[in-house]
Amino acid sequence: MNVQNEMRRRQYLDALGITRWEPRQAPASVSPEIRVGTETPAVPSRSVPGPVLIREADTAVDNSRDWTELEAEVRACTQCSLHKTRTQTVFGVGHRHASWMFIGEAPGADEDRQGEPFVGRAGQLLNAILFAMGLKREEVYIANVLKCRPPGNRDPQPEEVTQCEPYLIRQIGLIRPKLIVALGRHAAHSLLKTEVPLAKLRGQKLSYHGTPLFVTYHPAYLLRNPADKRKVWDDLCRAKAAMTNLEES
Repeated sequence: MNVQNEMRRRQYLDALGITRWEPRQAPASVSPEIRVGTETPAVPSRSVPGPVLIREADTAVDNSRDWTELEAEVRACTQCSLHKTRTQTVFGVGHRHASWMFIGEAPGADEDRQGEPFVGRAGQLLNAILFAMGLKREEVYIANVLKCRPPGNRDPQPEEVTQCEPYLIRQIGLIRPKLIVALGRHAAHSLLKTEVPLAKLRGQKLSYHGTPLFVTYHPAYLLRNPADKRKVWDDLCRAKAAMTNLEES
């Protein structure tokens, strides 16, 4: 990272109220690894070595057709009632061989209008956090559990998650990320098949069918509770340390 980018990164850190990169000491209850979510169909584990931000693609496999077909299925989906109120589906955005995958709960009004996840105020905050981590939006992959906006931005309903989750599972299977970050309670509960409160999932090294998974607050939550930005930073520092360990192992 050059001097100019480092200065910009520090500006973002200052805006986030963060004074240093290292997380505070992890709580004593942190477990080395907890495996949850066995009800979900298995996602192939990834063993292809690659750089921290973008893994090397398997040149023997061209999955562009799989992506095209999946996008078309999502665009035409009428499996739940959300198709009646959506402006358009919100598939996902980013690098299709990303090492990092960030998963939120559902599109909001801006996302429904533009067809891209995390483009409103919460998305701007996520971009700032990514930049402060040394990541770029185009180098990670960002998606939601739901591909359509719930009316009035209400919480996702169980039947909506059930109908939409297979699309996300297929995205994860195509990307094969090295590490997943679940943004918010609904994303964490959907992926891990648990009702454990988010506060207790934070700080844990979880596993989604062999892929390390970390849980933190949704950026929209931080807009309402800016004092918790420090907690999110600590969570992402732990995730970055885990990614570094993966690269070095």
